[in-house]
Parts: sequence; C-alpha cells; structure tokens
Amino acid sequence: MGLKRCLVLVAVALAAMVVSASAGELQQQLTGESTLEQILQRGVLKVGMDTFVPWAMKDKNGELIGFEIDVATRLAEDMGVKVQFVPTQWDGIISALQTGKFDVIIGGMGIVPKRNIKVNFSIPYDYSGMSLVAHKELAKGFSTIADFNRPEVILAAKIGATPVMAARKFMPKAQLKQFNAEAQVYQELLNGRVHAVVASAPTPAFYALKYPDKLFLPLKETFTREPIGFAVRKGDVDTLNFFDNWIRVVESEGWLAERKHYWFETREWESLVK
Repeated sequence: MGLKRCLVLVAVALAAMVVSASAGELQQQLTGESTLEQILQRGVLKVGMDTFVPWAMKDKNGELIGFEIDVATRLAEDMGVKVQFVPTQWDGIISALQTGKFDVIIGGMGIVPKRNIKVNFSIPYDYSGMSLVAHKELAKGFSTIADFNRPEVILAAKIGATPVMAARKFMPKAQLKQFNAEAQVYQELLNGRVHAVVASAPTPAFYALKYPDKLFLPLKETFTREPIGFAVRKGDVDTLNFFDNWIRVVESEGWLAERKHYWFETREWESLVK
C-alpha cells in the first residue's frame, strides 16, 4: 500500500470519527433539550387544559376532576413526577403551549390539520364527536342537521374550539354565537336565546338529562368522529415518542376504556360536583 493511499485512509477514518462524535454530541444535546428531559429534571409535568364537562371540571371542594384530569395524573405518576394543571382559555391555549407556559395540552383537543401546522399531536388516546342539544320550544320538531341549517336558526359554541368549525361546516346557513366559557354557552341555551348548542359528546347529553324540561337531543348520534390527542411543541420527537408509547400501554391495559366508561357512560361522578 502506497504512502499516499495510507494517508487518504487515515484521513477518512479521522473524518468518520469526528462525524460520529459530532452526531453523538448533537443527539445528547437534543435529548437534553427535550421537553421530556426537562419534565424529569423539574419533577413536574405542566399540563395545559380548559374546563369541559366531564373532561375537566371542579368538584365541590374546588379540586379539578374529570377524564382528562385522570389521564394527566396517571401520565405524571408513570413518569415519576408530580402534575401541575394550568387552566387556560381555549382560544389561546396553543399559543400558550408554544411560549412554554406548560409542557403539553391534554384537554380533549381534536387532531385537525389546521392545528397540526402549529403543534405536533400524539396518536389518539380517545375519539369524540360533535353533538347538538337543543331548546325544546325554539327547536320543536327539529330532528336533522338540515333543520338547524337555516338562516333564522341561532347556534352557540365555545370560541376557538372544534364545535365552531363543525357548526360552520355542517350548518353554514345558521347564525353562530361564540363564547369564551362553556358555562356561558349552555346558559345562553337555557335562557332561550339560541336554538341549540354545538359541542363535543357527551356534554350535550349531560345537559339534556340535567334539564329535561327545557332541553332535548335532536340527533340520536354524533354527526362527526374526531381523534383526540396530546399536543406538544413542534420538533420534539423524543417527548412525542414517549407519549405515543404511553398511550399504547394504558390502552392495551384497558385503563383508558375504564376511565372513559366512568366519565362518559355513567353518572356516578355527579355527586362530586353537586
């Protein structure tokens, strides 16, 4: 082997070592900067959420309870950290995530392309759908989406949420009133100022059962099916991978189905909030 060829091989080997070392340093840097690593070092998982019955609400003692609260609490326990909930108005929750006010949104957020441009989503841990609860007098005889898709019909929905998009897509002819708080939306309906509320199931059914003299469910089933995921900041592959696999584990255990049954298919929890 000639001297020139030996020198070339040595140079190639040294370059490979430098590239390998740089790649290793880059990987360590990315891992250290991941939200997952920050959560573990901090010892606290910060969760952004908003109140939606029965996803997240306050009990008689002022403590947060609900399906999403159970999910986030179990996630933190499995990570070996504490959980800190950061209540945030829905219309600003994505920007709050982007600016680092919390680590993840666990709040019944539907996975839709428009949101996916701004955040990364985990695999679905739940599926929801849009439903309607209507005023018995104002919407008397209404039983189809077409009945509500009229210029004289007034709908209500929580501002910035998926129901707004659903209302505009399926009932574009109807008037739409938006409110910051979920309680405002249903109060408007109870006061007879709107024909119906568009919201994620099963909340509309809950209100129909709670106020049977004023409200009813005009549709037997939801009119959409939506995957629900955790939302994290863009570019954090390590954290997203952990959340995806955690969801797979608790789903295979049957834990997610059990919690969903409790909160969405029973009223055993009502005494906690009354």
